[in-house]
Amino acid sequence: MAHVLVIGAGVGGMPAAYELREILPREHRITVISAVDYFQFTPSNPWIAVHWRERQHTTLEIAPLLERKGIGFIAQPVTAIDAEANRLTLADGQGVDYDYLVITTGPKLSFDEVPGAGPHGGHTHSICTVDHAERFWQDYQAFLENPGPVVIGAMPGASCFGPAYEFAFILATDLRRRKLRHKVPITYVSSEPYVGHMGLGGVGDSKSMLESEFRQNDIKWITNARTTKVEAGKLFVTQLDDLGNPYQEHELPFKLAMMLPAFKGVDAVAAVPGLCNPRGFVLIDEHQRSKKYRNIFAAGVCVAIPPVEVTPVPTGAPKTGYMIESMVSAIVHNIVAELNGRPASARGTWNAICLADMGDTGAAFVALPQIPPRNVNWNRKGKWVHLAKIGFEKYFLHKMRAGHSEPIYEKYVLKALGILRLEK
Repeated sequence: MAHVLVIGAGVGGMPAAYELREILPREHRITVISAVDYFQFTPSNPWIAVHWRERQHTTLEIAPLLERKGIGFIAQPVTAIDAEANRLTLADGQGVDYDYLVITTGPKLSFDEVPGAGPHGGHTHSICTVDHAERFWQDYQAFLENPGPVVIGAMPGASCFGPAYEFAFILATDLRRRKLRHKVPITYVSSEPYVGHMGLGGVGDSKSMLESEFRQNDIKWITNARTTKVEAGKLFVTQLDDLGNPYQEHELPFKLAMMLPAFKGVDAVAAVPGLCNPRGFVLIDEHQRSKKYRNIFAAGVCVAIPPVEVTPVPTGAPKTGYMIESMVSAIVHNIVAELNGRPASARGTWNAICLADMGDTGAAFVALPQIPPRNVNWNRKGKWVHLAKIGFEKYFLHKMRAGHSEPIYEKYVLKALGILRLEK
């Protein structure tokens, strides 16, 4: 009998646990460990920040969902991993042994890399978690009484740019609906070398499309932006040229700022000797397995993926939901294979597929594979994408409640976009 531990209960960890339980015989134990006792649908956080959603709409209590499927659950942070002894230590001092470990922790939000940044003692907001989105909404309500400049974007080293674009458009839409848009200058500030890069080197005509949308929405932008520090009401930015030389210094005033941070690996994972790169991301082979520890697998934001290209200000490569889903499925099939005496052979398909809400319209981006050159490289814009993302939120949460292990992105997003036909 094997014990499979899954650390993290997000868009990677929960489907991993469901699929493992469906495929593995009942004599094998599965336990999920999470620092919090709820699942949050992270793509909905931009809506929560402007109160288009509330917390209860996008979060689920984990324990009942897993218990119903015969999966163990522990709501405790992991403080240490002894990979040689196959043992975890939790915040309450409890030790948990495992035969296989699946790491789907997501990232550590590295606000401290820019002095004055972050929602905890800093001067910028985030929408990376539901708690952060709710904190923005709290300050946004006071802001609406006395509006002023807003800065939105991503810090040096960031890899998740889609939510920053979404939030810029969502906020602009919300302010228009409140008849306040004319009182709020919005500036998009990003480490990307150009608008629409998104850590992917662009997708189709993303540069021209997003620049056009920024103009239509009267959103200014600064790219190749190295944010150096934040003070109360002021963002300090060094803008670089294409050769990486300082080009212009900016001091941007703001009443509200939402700047996505760079990511690192969570402390307990990053501390394991030989498991991670210097940023704390898990080094994996083509089968999602640690290069050093053969019984440790990892999926999602916590894995090490090289940037698509070198940029003047460092940018990382995003890990989108569809990519995470394919990683998770590969891990499950490789663990099952090993338990049955067969070598691991399954591989994830590292493709980028994104439905981005833009307030009252939306854009779809598809990069197959994520790293160029690509078989499919396009984007489409329209009201239908906005509606598709709303539908996907409902679909994903329904599947989580029901404990379904089927590939959610493939069932919904790929069919909605017709990508299966494009690939053929």
